[in-house]
Amino acid sequence: MNKFKPGKKAQNNEKVVVSIRIDNETLNKIDNLANKVDISRNELINQCIKFSFDHLEFDENKKDMS
Repeated sequence: MNKFKPGKKAQNNEKVVVSIRIDNETLNKIDNLANKVDISRNELINQCIKFSFDHLEFDENKKDMS
């Protein structure tokens, strides 16, 4: 599997505001990594989501994903 390599990337201006609940430990990890690579929390989360979808293996015939 490819490795996730966060970093500064060209911005896409077509974004919408959403709200999520996230536990403190995960948020601390996100903030620490964002600071290390000098990008915003928002940009890091967007890159994580894109990476996840780019590497997702999903069987559309199977309803139960467990």
